[in-house]
Amino acid sequence: MLALALTAAAASAEEFETERVAAFNLGVQAYIYGQPLLDTERVYDSTTSVTVPDHIGDAPANQFSHFVKLATEKEGVVVAPNADTLYGIAWLKLDHAPIVIHVGESEPDRVNVAEMLSPYTENFANIGSGVSGLIAPGSYIVAGPGQLEGEEESQGLKIIRSPYSRVWVIARTLVKSPEDLPAALAIQEETQLVPLRKWAKFGLGYRPPEPKTIITKPTIHTIPGTQAKEDQLRYWAALGRALKKFAPPAADQPILEQMAAMNIGPGKAPTGKNSSKGTLQGLREAVSAGPLEVGIHVKGLFEAGFAAHNGWLVASLGHYGTNYVARAAADKLGLGAPTPNLSIYPLALTDRTGAKLTGANRYVAHYPASDFPFPITGFWSLTMYETNGFFVANVLNRFTIGNRSNLQFNLDGSLDVYIQPGEPANETQRENWLPAPAGEFELVMRLYGTYPEAIPGIIEGGPTHWQPPTVLPCLPSGKTAAGSSCAE
Repeated sequence: MLALALTAAAASAEEFETERVAAFNLGVQAYIYGQPLLDTERVYDSTTSVTVPDHIGDAPANQFSHFVKLATEKEGVVVAPNADTLYGIAWLKLDHAPIVIHVGESEPDRVNVAEMLSPYTENFANIGSGVSGLIAPGSYIVAGPGQLEGEEESQGLKIIRSPYSRVWVIARTLVKSPEDLPAALAIQEETQLVPLRKWAKFGLGYRPPEPKTIITKPTIHTIPGTQAKEDQLRYWAALGRALKKFAPPAADQPILEQMAAMNIGPGKAPTGKNSSKGTLQGLREAVSAGPLEVGIHVKGLFEAGFAAHNGWLVASLGHYGTNYVARAAADKLGLGAPTPNLSIYPLALTDRTGAKLTGANRYVAHYPASDFPFPITGFWSLTMYETNGFFVANVLNRFTIGNRSNLQFNLDGSLDVYIQPGEPANETQRENWLPAPAGEFELVMRLYGTYPEAIPGIIEGGPTHWQPPTVLPCLPSGKTAAGSSCAE
């Protein structure tokens, strides 16, 4: 009898382990698939929890929160915000009626764009000027599913069709210089929202009614099941609710069928009533391991393109289709990223030798003369971030450097940017200084308004196309291995 009991226990343990491993493996795939959707849910719940707009990204649904200054190290609603443009953040709620969005005209050399994203972080429309491939500035109706069907216009306005009843709008207005801030503010504040039913009467003169209760401080939400002492199974229940609210694209059916086997999917949730203990344990572990798994994929993407992109990660973002890994990577590194015609975001996690970037070293980012002029109509910048996506506090309050900076070029037309914690003693070199933290950091380039013909080559990489700069550490000689002089 004892032998039979031991055999049964062993069989039960083996079955538990088999089910745990299978659930873990599928759960990691499901995490990668669902994390961007749940992340946008988190941002929506947090930023719309106020009843009046503030100036740092929070506002009730169907109202804009316009920033009145460039983002600093203390704030930023999007992951790794830029220090080049004013932001305007809004969430359109189209459940009951369409919304009119207005984006004003700006001068040709100023990027002024309202980007529209679905709950799945697909950038389905961009209105504005300053880059190619945009919908022209003006007033448009944004209609949700089933609204104004069969019509191209209504009340004299063209219709932009949203695939979902919720739209995340991220507006960006270039600030050319500190003195340009008032002009940029005036342009940015022209970006407005008006309920369609109010358009005929009020037009752009519409103002939202005063709320009965004034709430100015947002409630910070987190993704269920991701905090300490929470049951990770809450993650899957939240994903089931989100997938039911925003029906997945038809192309996602294959992965949805796999997820359904573990009771994950629209309206589904794994529980003790429908899943084994081994399955539930594996799914819990998948939620805990999910961020690390995404990080591993990011590292893999980085390593795969390291040589072709001169040590940088360069990817086509904004449209993902069924490339769930790329979508999850974008969620981790820059939630809300637009399509390449608006901006390309090269990312450096290491120097050109493959060693992590750290303030323990000094670096030179060398742009050869052949890089100039950049293949863009908008602007370029190089921005410093700590590994958590925040700016680095410094004595100059300088978080970025680019074509609007007082750059000092070398005699041969090349450019050296000095990346280090300490301020260079040489005044000329100080103009090209990008302050770094004492610990590890990341670099993000921004190419706004990339020439359409240059986009494929930049994404592909290789020496025959435009590439980001070579980032190398300083040697005891005071130069890099490539011969660039370091800051004094």
